[in-house]
Amino acid sequence: MACTVEPLAKKIFKGILVAEVMGIFGAYFLFNKMNTSQDSRQTMSKKFPFILEVYYKSLEHSGMYRISKIKKSG
Repeated sequence: MACTVEPLAKKIFKGILVAEVMGIFGAYFLFNKMNTSQDSRQTMSKKFPFILEVYYKSLEHSGMYRISKIKKSG
């Protein structure tokens, strides 16, 4: 009657793995959308400015400079 923890650990590991893969694909989708559309960058500027800053920092670190930053008015 020895109860092992292995099945529970495997389920937890699979759940974490699926969540991480979904996060990677979500981040790629968001980056690609902001990389190809100025409207999406402008929307991010208004709703989630911290995500836009991360986007620009990642471009600086990768050496991609073709995207110009949105000028803040005011």
